[in-house]
Amino acid sequence: MEVEIDQIVQQCMNAMNSKFKNLKKLNIVVVGKSGVGKSTLINSLFCGNFVETGIGRPVTLEMRKIEKVNYPLAIYDTPGFELSQEQQNKVKDEVIEVINKGIASRDINEAIHCIWYCINVGGNRTFDLSEVEWLKDFSKSNKKTQVPIIIVLTQACPRSKAEKMKKLVEKENLNIVKVIPVLAQDMNLDDEYVVRAYGLEELIKAMSEILPSELQETLQNAQRVSLESKKKRAQAVVATTVATSFGAGFAPIPFSDAVVLVPTQVAMIAAITTIYGFNISKSFLTSLVSSTIGSAGTTVLGKTIASNLLKLIPGFGTVVGGTISGATAGILTTALGETYIKVMESMYKGELKKENLYDGGRKEMKRIFKEEIKKQRK
Repeated sequence: MEVEIDQIVQQCMNAMNSKFKNLKKLNIVVVGKSGVGKSTLINSLFCGNFVETGIGRPVTLEMRKIEKVNYPLAIYDTPGFELSQEQQNKVKDEVIEVINKGIASRDINEAIHCIWYCINVGGNRTFDLSEVEWLKDFSKSNKKTQVPIIIVLTQACPRSKAEKMKKLVEKENLNIVKVIPVLAQDMNLDDEYVVRAYGLEELIKAMSEILPSELQETLQNAQRVSLESKKKRAQAVVATTVATSFGAGFAPIPFSDAVVLVPTQVAMIAAITTIYGFNISKSFLTSLVSSTIGSAGTTVLGKTIASNLLKLIPGFGTVVGGTISGATAGILTTALGETYIKVMESMYKGELKKENLYDGGRKEMKRIFKEEIKKQRK
């Protein structure tokens, strides 16, 4: 039984396109006074200057929905709170209306998944009473739907002031998930002193804890601030792939049928690529496949896979009677997944450029793969 490397690569490309196309849409409502830094927060968290490059359209009299074509994120932006009490009530009613419409649709792509209420630390000495009342009133209306609310303290500098504000908010015992101080961008205090951005990773972590499983890969695809969160999710994909595909119910397969492992590995690579949000080229995937599950030749044979990969697991004891057990298949798949994660991380950090993937990069992938196999068999 044989399969060409080009076939594997094309399967990967098809799987990645399908995976991205079928990502569920993450919908976030952002509320707060004008000038609190909502646009800066959104642009800092998500890829591609989202607010400036997205298309905004009105969804109610007071609210607009910002989204981009073929991008799994929508931001529902509300007007600032320097408004009359009547308009504040209207904003509350319209947020509830959008939430209820999403629920009625029974479509996760239309549902509201989270609300960020933004308060500018730099512009507030205290937690404004009108905001307290709005949140309490909104929480009552949100009691049935229970859409999670995160309070984001924007422009949270100095930190001591942000901590005081956080305690003031928490003292109100509001029905919220968390209060998170955030400085979305570095702040220059003078020519010599710069306060570094912070809090964005904590916001992503909080989001990952409240979102349903169907939206976890969407969140990681869209966010650009937490490499650790991407890695954690990618490793979960690898672990799930191995557990569900090569667990107790996996029947040993002959060497010659080793290519039946490929579809599972292809799906795993597609999921990891989606998490990191890269546009991966066919030539890059060819380098990856030929360095790991393939060989330097033009085709991948079952025997070639067995000789090139299983020999890296000396004395493991699972290759019995010319077959590959679930444990061995799991080791190979885990090693492939961890190798791919490390390559994605190196690209994300700028340590590995696409143009370097085909010579030194290929050797590096092969080296990492061998190391991962040795690590997995310990």
